[in-house]
Amino acid sequence: MIKDDKRIRIIIGHYGSGKTEFSMNYVMKLRQEVEGNIAISDLDIVNVYFRTREKREMLIENNIRPIDSSVRAAAVDVPAVSAEVMSPIQDESYNYVMDVGGDFTGAKVVGRFSHILEGKEYDMFCVVNANRIESDTAAKVIDHIRKIEEASKCKVTGLINNTHLVRETTVDDVLKGQELVKEVSKETNIPIKYVVCIENIVKDLPDGIEGEIFPIKMYMRESWM
Repeated sequence: MIKDDKRIRIIIGHYGSGKTEFSMNYVMKLRQEVEGNIAISDLDIVNVYFRTREKREMLIENNIRPIDSSVRAAAVDVPAVSAEVMSPIQDESYNYVMDVGGDFTGAKVVGRFSHILEGKEYDMFCVVNANRIESDTAAKVIDHIRKIEEASKCKVTGLINNTHLVRETTVDDVLKGQELVKEVSKETNIPIKYVVCIENIVKDLPDGIEGEIFPIKMYMRESWM
């Protein structure tokens, strides 16, 4: 269960992996399962679309502290990281989710805090969508993980199968992704942590699937998207 993950959860994944949607669902489920302080930071200073900061009001309404990565100047996002990002790392009263930029360049932001993270309890989860060309083979996923680890100076501790076609996702998509992450897990010894899917296909997934089933809502996409 997500409440048993490490206090600091760093979420990485290629653009299009569904990393931010997973992060939003994760922090909302976390709010249901644990009491006390919860924060989520938007550390994506590369991609300007589908960022958790877009759901700031919803997060606040659910007693979740949203932290924007960018410094704001004259109502414009500046690609520089706010010092507020560090606060929940150091304050151990917080459960903290960090939504990191989609490539190794974005992961360099985490590298800036690696000296603070050192000695702290953290998980770094890699979100994988086998339907994206950047992550449709085990070799590509492993290369991505290695580059992220080098840039962030942190180790990936869990794999997340989030193979999807948004609302058109089928059980076959999920199982296709499962085979891929199983291969990555075998080669890297990184465990499969979660198997993500839209809520209406959960009942059709086979028994005994490796990893915890993680049903999601579409927080980041409006109904027309």
